[in-house]
Amino acid sequence: MKFATITSSLKGELTIPGDKSISHRSIMFGALSKGTTKITGFLQSADCLSTIACFKNLGISIENTTNEVFVHGKGLHGLTPSDTILDCGNSGTTTRLISGILAGQPFTTNLTGDASIQKRPMKRIIDPLTEMGLKIISLKDNGCAPLEISRGNLHGIHYYSKVASAQVKSCILLAGLYADGITKVTEPYLSRNHSELMLKSFGANVKSENTTATIIPGNELFAQEICVPGDISSAAYFITAGLIVPNSEVLIKNVGINPTRDGILRVYKAMGADITLLNERTQGGELVADLLVRSSNLKATTIEGRIIPTLIDEIPVIAIAACMAEGTTIIKDAAELKVKESNRIGVMVENLTAMGATITETEDGMIIEGGHPLHGAAVNSHDDHRIAMSFAIASLVADGTTDIVNAECVGISYPEFYNDLEGLL
Repeated sequence: MKFATITSSLKGELTIPGDKSISHRSIMFGALSKGTTKITGFLQSADCLSTIACFKNLGISIENTTNEVFVHGKGLHGLTPSDTILDCGNSGTTTRLISGILAGQPFTTNLTGDASIQKRPMKRIIDPLTEMGLKIISLKDNGCAPLEISRGNLHGIHYYSKVASAQVKSCILLAGLYADGITKVTEPYLSRNHSELMLKSFGANVKSENTTATIIPGNELFAQEICVPGDISSAAYFITAGLIVPNSEVLIKNVGINPTRDGILRVYKAMGADITLLNERTQGGELVADLLVRSSNLKATTIEGRIIPTLIDEIPVIAIAACMAEGTTIIKDAAELKVKESNRIGVMVENLTAMGATITETEDGMIIEGGHPLHGAAVNSHDDHRIAMSFAIASLVADGTTDIVNAECVGISYPEFYNDLEGLL
């Protein structure tokens, strides 16, 4: 897909699609609850549809209409064996969280995913689930999917995770629903906490203190009504575009600003961004606001440490903003980017270099010298939705034509992305 010429300004407003993390969890937790969970604002993306398909195969009735999703839960012990291998598609969230749920089921399940999922590290869930007493096998013996999960007599553990990962934490907590004692997960830094908030609303006995989440088994879950806020990870592209395209003013409505997810706002404020939060409110236990974004003269910053888990998915597009900022931006402690849908550090450096940026790859991040004009180039998305969307934004400030290979992969998380972007031009 080709994107041509420098954009003079962006104007208008848009409502961001539902949060991907919350959409996944609403299906999963609804399936494990008694009663019917009603979900509005559900993200109709490929990843979230993979979660629906998996739970249908596990015997859950799910009605997916235009505006609402109804999950007819069967309780914690109501899932039934799948007739087929569960296909998680491109979704790491589906793969890792469903593994925790399957840990408590009295049957054996095989699950797999696409080529990307079959390269992503699953040892980070295999190890704690094995410690809890589960028999879980990487069928290719490489620490990746496909996985075989068999019934185990689960016992509670206190797991010290080497990575701050909401997927790892959530997997262990979900297995903890079925354990014979208390389960705790301590992270090096606090990762996003959607599982803790939502599980608590469904009736689970979940507690959080500093970087430790605790679940006490024994409580049944009960159906809820869930209104999914807009995904700040999707909003990130339009926030960035509004800041770096001259003479722009963009209103982005209904954005989730959970403190474990709002790192991009804090970083951009530190860089001098003109971002105003309007209509702040709490919606289903999650903080939500409308974001008014205006063009800004950004200055470089250093991004590191405990803020990284709060913006890990936004780092590719933050790198685009850093190219337009005054000074040298340093991103570190972000080695997790290497095991996403692509090696996002290597891919960003490769593609931005092709567009004329001065950027250096480091072991756990990148160093970006701002102020060098970008020019159009052929860039490869590597089938990574966040890479494709980031370079669509880069094309707005690049001289000439930018050709993004497999730009259509944005359907993984944001099927209407290009239409929404065009609406602001």
